[in-house]
Amino acid sequence: MNKRIFLSPPFVDNKERLEVEAAFDSGYVAPCGPKVDLFELELAKLSGRKYAVAVSGATAALELIFAHLKVDKTWIAIVPTLTFIATVSPASRLGAEPWFVDCDSTGNVDLKLLEKALADAAKTGRKILFIAVDLFGRCCDYDRLEKLCRKYKAKFVCDSAEAVGATFGARPSGSAGIAAVYSFNGNKLITTSGGGAVLTDDKKLADHVKKLSQQSREKALWYEHKEIGYNFRMSNLLAAVGLAQLSKMGKILKAKKSVREFYGRCAEGKRLEFLPKVEGENNWLTIMLLKNCRERDRLIKLFEADNVETRPVWKPMHLQKVFNGCRVYGGNVSENLFSRGVCLASGAGLTKTELKRIAKVIDKFAAERK
Repeated sequence: MNKRIFLSPPFVDNKERLEVEAAFDSGYVAPCGPKVDLFELELAKLSGRKYAVAVSGATAALELIFAHLKVDKTWIAIVPTLTFIATVSPASRLGAEPWFVDCDSTGNVDLKLLEKALADAAKTGRKILFIAVDLFGRCCDYDRLEKLCRKYKAKFVCDSAEAVGATFGARPSGSAGIAAVYSFNGNKLITTSGGGAVLTDDKKLADHVKKLSQQSREKALWYEHKEIGYNFRMSNLLAAVGLAQLSKMGKILKAKKSVREFYGRCAEGKRLEFLPKVEGENNWLTIMLLKNCRERDRLIKLFEADNVETRPVWKPMHLQKVFNGCRVYGGNVSENLFSRGVCLASGAGLTKTELKRIAKVIDKFAAERK
């Protein structure tokens, strides 16, 4: 059996090891410490924000933001349907009613359908939360989304979990909304093995989510608590890995773009297409679009036979049993992308030998089509 080629493995070397050893040597092994402080400063710069709070994951980051906003059953949470469940689950867990909105051909939210959903939500008199998604590392239209949310008095939070290093025009990912989140999960563009961050220009929000992430302990000699909190702070060791990753982000972005271009060359003359390019995307994953679900599943099966990891694009939230009966605006575009889309192996460290293996599978698939 060939060595496994993973979908998007961490791109690490001795630099991460040295940073972790330095953290060990400093004596700061438990959560918090100087590496966390420095990592947060670097994340604030990267996102163009005033503040960053490093936490245990992007899901935790969203939960903290929504807890700060006091999201509950009196809220409607409007969410793009084509996303990972973690975008909506924290709001749903707090009691908000999810409303789902279809995407456009890029995979990001359909702005016309979104406005319809916002207008309908405004008529209910309930509080509105809109959670944008920078899908597969491609920023949505921050400017237009901010205008729509102001128009309908919706709280705008941006899920930039997949989009670290991407841009929308001159704006970095994570720079939209009252707050945004990054993910540093093991398969993301940069990793801390597991982790995330809250990004914001609101000092009150930043201070509160930091407090909430540390069990909401008050400033006292003893453990004093006036509200329920969480144990969501990032550890100093993980932040050390993150600092090393940030230092090589330019190299990772370049490698990801090269992988995307490789797939473009593989597809030449084979009647294969991809999710349309979006300016400023980070190429986290390359998405191939087939004719139908049978072709999608066949390509995944051929890759698996050669021990190459691939997967379908996200199954839309309105098709998930856990959200049966929830309101949805549109849905056909996201359903079509789900039935046709394959996330291809997109690791920044793919070797020439591994790329040849991938190319052979694509050639075999194309030959079978004929």
